[in-house]
Amino acid sequence: MDRDLPTPEPPKLDTDNMSFLDHLEELRWRIIKGLGGVVLGMIVAFIYSDFLIDTVLLGPVYADFFVYKFIGLDAVDVSLQNRRLPGQFFTYWGTLIVIGFIIGSPLFIYQLWKFIEPALESPGRKKTRWTAFVIVFLFLLGVSFGYLVLVPFAVQFFAQFQLSDSVRNDIDITAYFSAVTMWVIACGIIFQLPMISYTLSKFGILTPEFMIKYRKLAIVMCFVLAAFITPPDPVSQFLIGIPLILLYQLGIYISRVVNRNRDREIWGKEGKPDPA
Repeated sequence: MDRDLPTPEPPKLDTDNMSFLDHLEELRWRIIKGLGGVVLGMIVAFIYSDFLIDTVLLGPVYADFFVYKFIGLDAVDVSLQNRRLPGQFFTYWGTLIVIGFIIGSPLFIYQLWKFIEPALESPGRKKTRWTAFVIVFLFLLGVSFGYLVLVPFAVQFFAQFQLSDSVRNDIDITAYFSAVTMWVIACGIIFQLPMISYTLSKFGILTPEFMIKYRKLAIVMCFVLAAFITPPDPVSQFLIGIPLILLYQLGIYISRVVNRNRDREIWGKEGKPDPA
């Protein structure tokens, strides 16, 4: 039976009266405040640099690293060496910058989300801190996963892989720190998949039906992505691929909830009516 569909009223945004230059000014100050958190993180990293470098970052090069004992991995000591005159100097400061970003990430992410959120929510929202907390939590969870799971397996795989017994693995310190930071940061970014699903669904770009339709392709792409950021062994690829698939499935659920709430905001409590 045909019936007239209600005319939806789009929610009014806090940014409706802001010009383009006002948006740029707002973004500039948000970035400055976020970078302030990174600077504070670098200061903390500098104060505790001995512990962070000797115990945390260099921990996986020792056979008695606690993760190896916990998972029962047959590990070996990894030999590191510096091949360039300023190698250790640049590695030291580059490492402090990365650690400072991780420590200061809560404030940095909060400021960026404060800039983005007015385009997603209606007035009277009280979700900024909670959403920023979830983003930070997922990022730190990914960083922890990368450091405690991916890095130990990757370091030992490359350290023990040899073309011949006559070739010794003496790993350059710059290559080691670059690889470890890349793996850790990559995992932190990958674990943002649920929030990417949330944001795109808020804009009406992503739907659960679309994600379900291409789920099989997404599973393949998860293992392809895992192959790019892990050593070429099946164990490490599964250690990254399986969490990616689970995160994708979580993204489907989040997209379903967000789209349902979005329809209720626009169409009313009854939700989007059936066009039939």
